[in-house]
Amino acid sequence: MRIVAGRWRGRALQAPPGATTRPTADRLRQALFDSLWHAPWAGRGVIEGAAVLDAFAGTGALGLEALSRGAARAFFIEQDRAALAALRANVVALRAEGMARVIGGSALRPPPADTPCGLVFLDPPYGKDLGPAALAALRAAGWIAPGALACLETGRDEERPELPGWEVVAEREGGAARMLVLRGT
Repeated sequence: MRIVAGRWRGRALQAPPGATTRPTADRLRQALFDSLWHAPWAGRGVIEGAAVLDAFAGTGALGLEALSRGAARAFFIEQDRAALAALRANVVALRAEGMARVIGGSALRPPPADTPCGLVFLDPPYGKDLGPAALAALRAAGWIAPGALACLETGRDEERPELPGWEVVAEREGGAARMLVLRGT
């Protein structure tokens, strides 16, 4: 697993051993960021200079990719200890400490936000329908800015979740994953 593009292009990321953490595949991550960069419903300004949130962060690949491509600040929420250790090591290896804040805890019970984010990544465990509850909790805690884009990864074979307060603007599939891009309504 590596950073796909930007200032840290090609840099390897650590992942914890075992199957507890399931990082977003490089190809799906590249397709997602290419869409965000070029789509009429997004564009470079969605990433460049933005505050982003990577919830269920795991290794931090999505948030770190955003920083590599010009985001100003990234917040990471993760509760698994092994994933937190890998995430913190990745932030240090990229010398991103000044741009990244790692929060140990649950995206379903997040602390109050420092900064509302205009771009949110969620990669919860598959098959548990955690996306809608996490989006609601993050919004209630002030992490999601009005009109934000949220990128929710689910299993490819899962039914699309009910997402009140969100409009699906794009959908990508890769391997076992489906990425839904949502705009807050």
